[in-house]
This record gives sequence, C-alpha cells and structure tokens, in this order.
Amino acid sequence: MSGRIFQNIVLQFKETTDTVIGVIDSEGTVIACTDLPEIGCKWPHLVRPINGAEGECIALEGKTFKALSGWSGQFDFAAFAFGEDEMSRVACAMASVALNTTKSYYEEKYDKTSFVKSIISDNILISDIYIRAKELHVDAELSRGVFVIRKTDDKVESVTVEAVQSIFPDRQTSFVLSMGETDIVLIHQLSDTAGAPELEKIALQLEEGLRVNGESVAVIGIGTIAAHLRDLAKSYKEAQMAIEVGKVFDTEKVVINYENLGIGRLIYQLPTTLCEMFLQEVFKKNPIDALDRETLFTINKFFENNLVLSETARKLFVHRNTLVYRLEKIKKLTGLDLRQFDDAITFKVALMVKKYLSSRGIEA
Repeated sequence: MSGRIFQNIVLQFKETTDTVIGVIDSEGTVIACTDLPEIGCKWPHLVRPINGAEGECIALEGKTFKALSGWSGQFDFAAFAFGEDEMSRVACAMASVALNTTKSYYEEKYDKTSFVKSIISDNILISDIYIRAKELHVDAELSRGVFVIRKTDDKVESVTVEAVQSIFPDRQTSFVLSMGETDIVLIHQLSDTAGAPELEKIALQLEEGLRVNGESVAVIGIGTIAAHLRDLAKSYKEAQMAIEVGKVFDTEKVVINYENLGIGRLIYQLPTTLCEMFLQEVFKKNPIDALDRETLFTINKFFENNLVLSETARKLFVHRNTLVYRLEKIKKLTGLDLRQFDDAITFKVALMVKKYLSSRGIEA
C-alpha cells in the first residue's frame, strides 16, 4: 500500500489532537505521520516487540504502537502515537481503527490477492473482471492451476497460508488464499503447454512440503486448468469436489484430480433417492448388507485383479476351487455372477453407490 493513502488519514487527526500520530511498515520505517519530518525515520529494532504484542497496544521508547490487522502473524503496518500515557494509548487505538478501515477498503479495491479471492468466490461480475485485471496489471489470459488444500485430520493443526507461501513464495506467479476455516487455496501460474502431469507435480510438491514428521497432514484437490481469470471460480469448485468425492471413493489418496474422478463424480451428483432405487433393483434377492466382510474383501480382490480367477486366488492364498465356491455363494445370495462382465460392472457400481449413501448417513 502507498504511504500516501495513510498520510491522508493521519493528517485529519492533526485537526483534533496535538498528539503526533503515524504509521510504520513491516520494516519499521515511518511511511506516514502528522509530523512530516518524522516520515522516513527507521525503527527496525521495534518490529519484533510490536509483533510480540499480537495486535495489542504496546509502549516502546516514548511511543505507543498497535499493529494493524493483516494476513499473517507478522504485521504489515502499525499505527503509533507519541507518548506512553493513557491519552497516547487512546489516540493510537482510535487511529488504528480508522487506518484499518482504510487498509481494508484499499485491499478490497486494489489488492491483487483480494481481487482473485473475489473471483473464486463468485463475488464479482465477469465484465468487472476485465476492468479490475487491467487496473491491477494482472494478466487475464495466463494458464493457472487451482489447488485446494484441506487438513486430513481434526487432530492436526490447520494448514496455514504462511506454510503454503513458504513453498511457493513468488507473489508474481502464485496467490495463496484462506477460504473459510478448513481450506487454503493455491492459484499457481502454469506454462503454456501445461497438462495433468504438471498439475500433479505441483500438488505432490505441496503435499510433501506440508508433511509433519514425514506424515501427510493435508489432502489436495486439483481443478481443471483455468485458461482465463473468469475460469478460476469453476476450477475452484472442481478442486473442492475432487476432495469431497475422493473422501468417499478414494480414501487412500492425498492428491485427487477432478479429471480423474471417473464414475465417482457421476454417482456423487445423483439424487440419493435414485441411488436407493438402484440398490433395491440390483439386490432383489438379498440386500448388499447380507454379504459379510470376508466376502466383500474377496469381491474387491477379484475386481483388483481384473476378474482373473487364478491371480485372485494367488493373492488371497486360497485354492482356485475355493474362490469359485465363494463366487457361487455370492451368485446365490445376490443373483449376480461376478465372472460375467456385465454383472461385475453392476456390482462394482452398486458398491460405490452404497459407499456414497453411507457417506450421507443413509442406510440402504
């Protein structure tokens, strides 16, 4: 932000108080002040204690300081008032209110990160995107990847904006946004020839960089490549859906690409009533719950080995005839012969539908 913006505000205080009021930046340099000769003074040694005050007023070397609100634990700007008495404290606190309001307005109108956040939140008209992009000198037609980062477990600490920014520190090519309580979004500039491999590479770099003691702490959803700024909102929703669908059908994956969701994406968007009707139609003889855990394990192994009897038996450490007996038992219970391709497909889809309903708390 330009010091001129803050200077216009602090000069208004000059008419109502004799207390010297000003603003320093994150390096301790005075960028605005009611006493003009103070502008340009440097107090870098005061930055650490101001940060340590965590947004509260703090008296230092005959002055009172209060950090303005910011994106991270390190302040971007702080208000100050000369003096350490109660009057100086009140003046500093009042100045910080006015300066915070100005800062928020400026960021909303001119800050690139806020602009991108408004795009993915669908809080800006498409026609305005072109105008604002030109004002902020943001290239509208670059290819960009959208990645949603969400912590995997309530027991681990939330993933922070700072942690992601430390992996992709270049503010010219990357935007890192906090979206709600659970998600961090990375929007990263891609090469002109980028495809799925580059997106996967970036996501894996993110996941590895965020690990704690070698353990994954986040799942990352990848949207389709946004060839234009107006496509960011669509890609953001796709990355969110990738995580939601993966949570149901690919629980072992920590990087999930929207373009690789397969039939899971289709099932996830079906009405639950339609899914229940499908299960009732498929399992007329007995409900799917009639199959015990061992039987379901056998079925999954059979699918994993492409319906090949000998390979499945080997992986299960059972005789081929034992596997045939189990498949006959499944046919008797469900009416589906998994050795037949059509029946195997039907059963596979039914298992996925059952998973989907269970994730919604519906027993079918």
